Amino acid sequence: MRRIALVGLTSLVIGLGIAAPAGATRECNGLRVCVPVAGPWVVVPTGVGVPRPTVEYQVSCPKGYVAGGLDAELSQRAIDLAFLGLLGAPVNPGISTDRAVTFVGRYVGTSPRAPTFRPHVGCMPSAGGGVRVPTASVLFKPDRPTTRRVREVRVRPGSQTVVQSCATGERLVAASNAFGFFTKRPPGESLVRAVSGALVVRGQRAVVAVKADAELGGVRAVVQVHALCSREV
Repeated sequence: MRRIALVGLTSLVIGLGIAAPAGATRECNGLRVCVPVAGPWVVVPTGVGVPRPTVEYQVSCPKGYVAGGLDAELSQRAIDLAFLGLLGAPVNPGISTDRAVTFVGRYVGTSPRAPTFRPHVGCMPSAGGGVRVPTASVLFKPDRPTTRRVREVRVRPGSQTVVQSCATGERLVAASNAFGFFTKRPPGESLVRAVSGALVVRGQRAVVAVKADAELGGVRAVVQVHALCSREV
């Protein structure tokens, strides 16, 4: 991944603290060819300390497509949502975005009620990404110093351990995990609290110990484990 910049979403749903109705998202606006991809409801951690905790969740386009539009639904208005964009010019699909998009969520309010967001990506054929324009010589051009390695697995009642490692020759520089629920409406507090995870770093591995209550039995839930890896230089 090229050096990353945190870019604000320009088409976030603005509502009265509730998720937008189905079909109201605009991730495909302005795209002649578009495949919409919706993620699950992603749980946003809450806390009163500074900095506020964040959650990262990655949504991928089908093979041969690149992210051309973004949107999201929020269960609460006080969710600050952005995505990790790639450096390059002009800011464009295929330059600022790739096949996969990592959303970053943070709760900034004072009355959390199981805050969640559902990310949406509008995917366009990768051939429409445009061409990069050469720039003046600098000491170091933005490149891909890190690789985000992501593992997603189904969460079931009971305990399980999910591990994501860096590849040989890489070193782990950051790790995170996120839970998501594939439900039509935002999950309630009881369901959100039915799943928990403890993240630890062991060498070049991100390890998450997951626990889920029986309430999860009839719900499709997933956990994503992110390992941000850098190759030795």
